[in-house]
Amino acid sequence: MFYLKLMNDSSQQNFAEQGAAFQKIWLESMSKVMQAAFAFSPNSAPPELLREIRNGILQALGESWNEFMRSPQFQENMKQWMENAVAFRQMSHDFMAKVRKEMQAPSCEDIDAIQQNVRHLETRVLDRLETLSKQIEALNHRAGAVKTATHKPGKPSAPRQARSQRNKKVRTS
Repeated sequence: MFYLKLMNDSSQQNFAEQGAAFQKIWLESMSKVMQAAFAFSPNSAPPELLREIRNGILQALGESWNEFMRSPQFQENMKQWMENAVAFRQMSHDFMAKVRKEMQAPSCEDIDAIQQNVRHLETRVLDRLETLSKQIEALNHRAGAVKTATHKPGKPSAPRQARSQRNKKVRTS
């Protein structure tokens, strides 16, 4: 509704003026092209003549397009077109949000929030796994150091000595 109202207002107010300005720019550019095409020196060779015509046409077209795109009418129309495009996008976004709400489906914001929460959870779990991995590695390192320190060749290890002393006490009792 909003989009149609904007189109009707702008087209009714400026359509004739915009058409006349556009026609004026095109007539000027075509006259420049024709002047450039036939402004050559009679002493030039035919290939050089064609290059001069081509360069003149391209220069005239470039100037006319530059003038056209810098004209206030073109810039105003582009501004209106962009505003209408933004309004249409917002209107379609609102419409789709209303449809999702009526269907009791999750909205885009709900899905984005869930994705963000899952990413945070994944980061926390990975950080915790890394911490646990470091702790296990440290425990393995300590256990290896204790094992090498207590196990000397020729002597029984400390746990064996303790076991044998307990067994002696149990036998004597």
